Amino acid sequence: MNQESKVKTKIKNSISAVVLVGGSYDRELLKRSLDSVAWCDEVVKVRSEDVKGSFSEWRNEGARLSAGNWLLYVDSDEEVTPGLKEEILGVVETGKFPAYAIPRRNKFLGRTMHWGGWYPDYVLRLMKKKNLKGWFGELHEQPLIDGEVGRLREPLLHESHRNLHDMVEKTNKWSAIEAELLYKSGHPKMNFFRFSSAGFREFWSRGIVKLGFLDGTVGVIEIIYQVYSRLITYAKLWELQLKDSGSKPLNY
Repeated sequence: MNQESKVKTKIKNSISAVVLVGGSYDRELLKRSLDSVAWCDEVVKVRSEDVKGSFSEWRNEGARLSAGNWLLYVDSDEEVTPGLKEEILGVVETGKFPAYAIPRRNKFLGRTMHWGGWYPDYVLRLMKKKNLKGWFGELHEQPLIDGEVGRLREPLLHESHRNLHDMVEKTNKWSAIEAELLYKSGHPKMNFFRFSSAGFREFWSRGIVKLGFLDGTVGVIEIIYQVYSRLITYAKLWELQLKDSGSKPLNY
């Protein structure tokens, strides 16, 4: 175990920042992330390589290690802005809601995204520890909160997809997990129609309905990438279903 925790002070509305550090993290981004939460009463680093399981287990471990009354979850490629810091301090003081969703501003390939469903991209990351019933889900994890959830205005910065190589590597890793989850859930057999409709729905949602093309060249690349990500997940699901039926995939 290599979780790090430093309690600064004991106050009524103390805040513990829980920072998740993945196995292949970017040192520069991690430093910026840690600097952005240095104002919290406690900073707890949870290294994924030290805790078996998925994102839910890592986030639950962070809650277990934290001593604060409030938990603020931040990933190693995310930053809390000065404006968000002030807003958090304000809502923690008033305590109107036991948890808050924070709008996340995503930055892909050096461009801040405004369309394609990438903003406001609310994530539930601030909550009273006593109202957190736990995090659930292997890939797209969500916390279970006892009480109503409010929304903040100031954004959490997220610098993801810094280059195409990392984008493809990430998809190759997480698509296998998502395909396994779909397979275990009893997803219908993949066929030409399901492949075609999955790709079209993703393109229609990101590119047309959510106007992803308005983010320029990066927006178009991101639309293509999301369609690719969706299709590669279903292709891996198809492979699993093929093995289950006793058939052999084609050799190229």
